[in-house]
Amino acid sequence: MPEGPELHLASLYVNKMCEGLVFSGAVEKSEVNKNPEVPFCCDAYCIKAQSRGKEVRLTLTPIKNDDHGKRKVTKHQSQQPMDVVFRFGMSGFFRFTSVDDLPKHAHLRFYTKESPPRVLSFEDTRRFGSWHPNGTWQKDRGPCVMFEYESFRENVLSNLSGKTFDKPICEALLNQKYFNGIGNYLRAEILFRLQIPPFVKARTVLEGLVLKDEDKNKVKKEITVLESTEKTRKKVVKVEKPDILSLCHTVPLEVVQLGENGYAPAKGKYSVLQAWMQCYCVDGMNSLGDNNGRTIWFKGDPGPMVPKGAKSRKIMWKRKKDDHDYTDSKKAKKTRTDSTAKAKPVKKEENLKVKKENATSKTQNASKRQKTNTEKINAAPANENKPKTRGTRSSKVPPKTGTKTIKSQRVEEMIKTKRNSVACRKSVTKGMPSAF
Repeated sequence: MPEGPELHLASLYVNKMCEGLVFSGAVEKSEVNKNPEVPFCCDAYCIKAQSRGKEVRLTLTPIKNDDHGKRKVTKHQSQQPMDVVFRFGMSGFFRFTSVDDLPKHAHLRFYTKESPPRVLSFEDTRRFGSWHPNGTWQKDRGPCVMFEYESFRENVLSNLSGKTFDKPICEALLNQKYFNGIGNYLRAEILFRLQIPPFVKARTVLEGLVLKDEDKNKVKKEITVLESTEKTRKKVVKVEKPDILSLCHTVPLEVVQLGENGYAPAKGKYSVLQAWMQCYCVDGMNSLGDNNGRTIWFKGDPGPMVPKGAKSRKIMWKRKKDDHDYTDSKKAKKTRTDSTAKAKPVKKEENLKVKKENATSKTQNASKRQKTNTEKINAAPANENKPKTRGTRSSKVPPKTGTKTIKSQRVEEMIKTKRNSVACRKSVTKGMPSAF
């Protein structure tokens, strides 16, 4: 990501935003980017874009100002058009904004001749993208799968003896020398529709296809054709089964038909493209890492050429809140806190259950103590000198206060008995005759 369809959508976006606009001045490059400077400076020029596979070319064309077709040009002014070829890497795209809203990662900038000026910028957060002034289409890349279908098909079928086709079909589809524009999610969708295992030798899949003369003249229509007759008024359906090369052409065009709603990194929206996908990052599908470290999504048997020690990679689609968030570290932290937050209420419920059980046991013990205290109070002898109301105590009185009164009564009785015994002894001693 981005792949052939996304780069074509980027070229359409540039042509739409730059149509009828005049650009002026020098092309500016950010200081932090290591790509080369673009030595182009002109008072008035226009911009047009074109895509081919995984490349986009911007053509900067100077505009003549006077009626005679001549204009004064200084030494620092560019006289000839310049082509700048872009490769997006992992996160590159174009954006057209005002100068005040210039993105943080705008690494190459083209300014309009307006007041206030606006700017077309190449934004690349990860800095994997590149541009080449006075560049051409890369020689190692084959014909475009979308707009050079005949040449693409002939290039593949005439080179099946090469070493590339000894590899699994999932790895051969990423070779831009033969499949210029196909990337990770497109290969998964193409193989899934034909139910081809990803780790089958590429030559066995492609050697049965024949390059016909009809393919050189026009592209086959790989869709259902409906024909109706006036007599019967019945629709006869003619279905031609597509092959893997024809799907390499039609499947990317389906993404292009989704428009900018399918892949809009400037807005951070991917929901339309997600809904279109049938295999890539879809729940229920299998995934394995190939020999190049790329993850292939598939269904069913992977095939006989699975790498040794290959493990499943459940890397689901990253839903981004904004176009600058290319990592899910924040989301990982949130999921951890959410898991702990969900686990805490369970512990609280368990603690509440324990507390309730302890509280019930305490109340039961307290009620038992109250019963025993009341029984003791009722069993204790009432004092005749004291009023009867004190002898009968209510059950509402705490057990501790009742025990204190009972003990005080027993102490008073014991003191009285001692006094009586002492008095009796004295009287006995007085009544006895003395020995002397």
